[in-house]
Amino acid sequence: MRTLVHLSDLHFGRVDAGLLAPLRQRLEAIGPHLVVVSGDLTQRARSQQFEQAAQFLQTLPQPQLVVPGNHDVPLHNVFKRFVNPLKNFKRHITGDLEPFFADDEVAVAGLNTARSLTFKDGRVNQEQVALLQLRFADFDERVTKVVVTHHPFDLPEDRDSGDLVRRAAMAMKVFAECGADILLSGHMHLGHAGSTSARYALGGYAALTIQAGTATSTRARGEANSFNAIHIGRDEVRLDTYGWDAVKGEFRVRSHAAFAREAKGWRELAATEAAA
Repeated sequence: MRTLVHLSDLHFGRVDAGLLAPLRQRLEAIGPHLVVVSGDLTQRARSQQFEQAAQFLQTLPQPQLVVPGNHDVPLHNVFKRFVNPLKNFKRHITGDLEPFFADDEVAVAGLNTARSLTFKDGRVNQEQVALLQLRFADFDERVTKVVVTHHPFDLPEDRDSGDLVRRAAMAMKVFAECGADILLSGHMHLGHAGSTSARYALGGYAALTIQAGTATSTRARGEANSFNAIHIGRDEVRLDTYGWDAVKGEFRVRSHAAFAREAKGWRELAATEAAA
């Protein structure tokens, strides 16, 4: 079993500094095999904000897989936004906008959904998903395949579908072909997990989608700061969501969920099943 810690929407520039040390301590205690950060490391894509984000990431467990979000593209500097939108991200965080990690149990592929032509929305293209398909082709069904983006491919039923990444239907067809198992995202500052089966009819294929809330931003949107610890086995996924407890001054497990792989995708287990 592999453990991934899933952080998102750090938003340095609008960060609650009091959460940084407790977050680092909790991640050290979990001891993940991989730390995933699904975008929006900064609030306004400024060099100083990226420097602060990079310094913080250096204190967290390694290895790490990091993708940018829409806030990592300059908003007010129009020249930088359209000429070299991710210059500061590549300079301070990583020059690899399509990062990849693999071992003998998981293969994790990052896709950059941040674009300069839109202020909030994201997009994927055929070249990106073709590269992902090639990477996943080296792994059989014994390896769990994970896709990391900032913008989500699925949402809770009460959320506007306009928040979905653009060209999601095209990408989902490729995910079905290459057997992508789990889709990780952020953007909404909302924790959520579920199956893609209701939104996408793809011949019985379904992926497990997991969104992370904001780990450190002051822009919590009604939900306490949080992150996910995802424990991945071949036929099961156990999800622990850690939320900030202001009284205790620490990140504590807020909820547990467990999912089992079945012929048509993933099914959330009842509490009695998960405990068995």
